[in-house]
Amino acid sequence: MEKTLNTTAKITWCPGCGNFGILEAVKKAILKLEQEGYKRENFAIFTGIGCHAKIVDYINTNTFYSLHGRSIPPAIGAKLANPDLNIIVLSGDGCSYNEGLEHLIYAAKRNVNITTVVHDNRVFALTTGQYSGVSPKGFKGKSTPQGATEDPFNPLDLLLASGATFIARGYCAKIDHLADLIVKAVKHKGFSFVEALQSCVAWLNTYQDYNNRTYESDNLTLQDKSAALQKINEWDYKNEAKIPLGVFYDIEKEIYNG
Repeated sequence: MEKTLNTTAKITWCPGCGNFGILEAVKKAILKLEQEGYKRENFAIFTGIGCHAKIVDYINTNTFYSLHGRSIPPAIGAKLANPDLNIIVLSGDGCSYNEGLEHLIYAAKRNVNITTVVHDNRVFALTTGQYSGVSPKGFKGKSTPQGATEDPFNPLDLLLASGATFIARGYCAKIDHLADLIVKAVKHKGFSFVEALQSCVAWLNTYQDYNNRTYESDNLTLQDKSAALQKINEWDYKNEAKIPLGVFYDIEKEIYNG
């Protein structure tokens, strides 16, 4: 377990859940950073409530369960209290794009030196299929039996407008690529945001769609905001375009230290 970051906790996600890929990517990222000199005792993972949050039971590091949508505030508090910590917030789209959206925006605006990875399955999964802010229009779930009438918003576009200094997107089925993005995000000085597209096999199975449409796009003008915006909006969560993965934006800016 020391070499793998595994724990003895029984994994209770649905077979085929995209969280398995994100779990492996996070562990790979931490182990790689350890090889580069990062200390395991300085890692701290914060989660909210939802299917994503179970991940802290399966990673042998410092962890903290918070309230639904409220994982970022205690993470910021921990970072301000102990700047040596490498803070990784793991959150669901329900947590960070709905209940906790204001915390996500202001963490980006202030450029707090933490990393946030959003497990984006585009649905409230643990509560059995209610629509979220990024669910497809027409999505039929427990709260929208006739189909959601709203268009989804583009969270990467919002984070760019909010001042995030590192913005990336990965995919749960491309584990090594996602792990590399998380490594880069942790190394970044400032607020880093990684969206991890995932599939919910129970309520919104997007594997085939994402397998056909995602592509790695790592040769970007990372410090050019206009180029980042153009790349981010190749897929606006509504169209059927190819979905780029990679680092879309990476700049240096004054960090918030309280």
